[in-house]
Amino acid sequence: MDGGTAGVYHRSFGFERILRGLEAYVSAAGRDERLEQLYFPPVIALSTLERAGYISSFPDLMGIVTSFRGSEAELAAFLQSVDAGGDWAGLLSTDEVALCSATCHSVYPLLVGTSLPQDGRLYEVQAYCFRHEPSDDPARMQSFKMHEFVYVGSREGALEHREQWLVRGRALLESLGLSIDVVPANDPFFGRAGRLLGAGQREKELKFELVAPISSEVPGAIGSANYHEDHFGEAYGIIAPDGSRAHSACFAFGLERITLALLLKHGVKVSDWPHDVRERLTLTHDIRSSEFH
Repeated sequence: MDGGTAGVYHRSFGFERILRGLEAYVSAAGRDERLEQLYFPPVIALSTLERAGYISSFPDLMGIVTSFRGSEAELAAFLQSVDAGGDWAGLLSTDEVALCSATCHSVYPLLVGTSLPQDGRLYEVQAYCFRHEPSDDPARMQSFKMHEFVYVGSREGALEHREQWLVRGRALLESLGLSIDVVPANDPFFGRAGRLLGAGQREKELKFELVAPISSEVPGAIGSANYHEDHFGEAYGIIAPDGSRAHSACFAFGLERITLALLLKHGVKVSDWPHDVRERLTLTHDIRSSEFH
């Protein structure tokens, strides 16, 4: 349902029910690992975006929270600008808070300056994320949930984590009846220098995406497997077991996109979905098709 601006949508209870079943399904896949499980808020410290290098790499995608910090005497001029349709946003000041851009970004500040155990640290995390990508394509939401499995530790451990979850994640999604391809990819770094970074990312095969039809038959990314090298270890002073800078990797499930892919694949009437898919997502009762309008 249209949320009033491009890329913002209201979701029905039926849609959310599928998404929550999917959340539990992917979470269960990691139950045999020693994971620390955390839900992060949709906002993070602005300093986290700065330290992670997100602002310099993706200035076009970020969202910064601003507020009116003027005095009572300045309020009248501010309200007058609002009423007149002027540039009242220019009278706001930046807060110390930003919108979460990637769920794993909230993990690394928890480890700042620490030395990791021999087998590293594993996290299962989820948050609402924001990317300033307004679009009429329902698969390109500006606000969406990312469910991630994150490893921080040795280089070998990070690569193993990514490869393990790349195989596991594909199997999980194919078990829901989705046709999945795995393709090399790069993040949408901004500008000419960013294009060079993206090319390097592809050349070194740091990022892979799991793609499937989402809102049309044209495949789009519904999950990704990412190896960050020692980028976050360097940024946050995290020490690997051998004394070097820690490496990290994450596997991310895009919950809304997977839900859309399931609706495209199996139809809007959940009672007609394959029984094994409904069972995996604990969708044992019909969800009225009208709930997805």
